Amino acid sequence: MYSVTKRIEFCYGHRLLDYDGICKHPHGHNALAEIEVRTGTLDSRNMVCDFSDIKRIVKGWIDRELDHKMVLRHDDPLVEPLRALGEPMYLLDSNPTVERIARLIFDVAAAEGLPVVRVRVWETPTSFADYAG
Repeated sequence: MYSVTKRIEFCYGHRLLDYDGICKHPHGHNALAEIEVRTGTLDSRNMVCDFSDIKRIVKGWIDRELDHKMVLRHDDPLVEPLRALGEPMYLLDSNPTVERIARLIFDVAAAEGLPVVRVRVWETPTSFADYAG
């Protein structure tokens, strides 16, 4: 099997509801996503996938939907005040954990036809979550 991995940096804010730790408070992260795509055969260019395709598809989506936005659960009491202020948000049906964000990015990449096998999101330089299909 051949694989390639593209790293994409982005920033986001979030908080976790129904949680007793410090992450129950609004805070931000400088995140790093690693998108791994894999195939058994190379294409006509001798590539698994062009890095620029991963960048265009996944980074394009992250830049539009997640970068410099508050990622919140749809029923978070902060949603309405932030909406009234015109602040950018991305809403989820569940707590916006790093695990959930990794799955979200994986699903977007797969839906766009990339042969993605794993997405790793580094929330801090020492902590990450993986989602593998």
